[in-house]
Amino acid sequence: MNKDNHQGIWVYIEHTAGHVQRVGLELLHAGRELKAVTGEELTAVVIADQTGDLAEQIKSYGADRILAVDCPQCKEYSTDAYTQLLYDLICEYHPSTVLVGATENGRDFAPRVACRLKTGLTADCTALGIDEETGDVAWTRPAFGGNLMATILCSNTRPQIGTVRPGVFRAEQVGTAAQVVRLEKNLPEQSIRTRIKELVHREGTPFRIGEADVIVSGGRGMKGPENFPMLQELAELLGGVVGASRAAVDSGWIDSSHQVGQTGSTVRPRLYIACGISGAIQHLAGMSGSDQIVAINQDPDAPIFKVAHYGLVGNLFEIVPALIQEIKAMQA
Repeated sequence: MNKDNHQGIWVYIEHTAGHVQRVGLELLHAGRELKAVTGEELTAVVIADQTGDLAEQIKSYGADRILAVDCPQCKEYSTDAYTQLLYDLICEYHPSTVLVGATENGRDFAPRVACRLKTGLTADCTALGIDEETGDVAWTRPAFGGNLMATILCSNTRPQIGTVRPGVFRAEQVGTAAQVVRLEKNLPEQSIRTRIKELVHREGTPFRIGEADVIVSGGRGMKGPENFPMLQELAELLGGVVGASRAAVDSGWIDSSHQVGQTGSTVRPRLYIACGISGAIQHLAGMSGSDQIVAINQDPDAPIFKVAHYGLVGNLFEIVPALIQEIKAMQA
């Protein structure tokens, strides 16, 4: 295979109910970093029944070009339709690299695309770079249960495809407008083997810890599930959500959807409050990019204090209630 026949960095843009998901904007940031080394064109790929508004939402996030694919069979996400369309686009344009968010949809169709192309896919990445010797993308992901980080190269085939966790990169506007290339596609009805008959929306606000601006997390120091409502109260006062360390999740104190770290979610909130979390390297990897980190721990030598902007050494069962009362008094 001649690698020179494959040029360009692609970012798949996921969307829901007419709104672009933040992970795609974050991956455009990652794409710009790769482009700075390789010099390749950065393309955002958005697929929908009507892409006009979606393309406008991503114009200023740093792509050189937007491939806006209108397909009547893509009003809702479909494994068959999205797999076929992205496969066809890659066969037509021959990009060297494709970035996809490690979301439910991304994890569903990206491996199928890679399999059809007979190329490799690195899943659930937490860092990207360029290997100096080969020029290949260096995909970094947790391995062996998060106990070490593996860097993987796809040296023999193209394109290089990877799914990247939400929250790893920042979504930043750059001001320059991308060129929009509009494409119209139509798939045979018989090629789509499943149909969505009804969408049932869960009541209340969907829980997406990776999109929260404020996270109050608890670890082993919480001592049991009965103490997490205290963190919930603090989080609600601050307009945030509750997170947790792997130790708290493994102990069954809180659902795994709240887990922050290498084997959980990577987060970048404006404020991260760590309560009773010692700061294992796996947890730090998932939250150290937060704008402001407040750590509450009885151990003055806890590793969490090395990344914290503010550290409170003391009993969290005294400090957290005091914080709650103080915030309530300020809001009264």
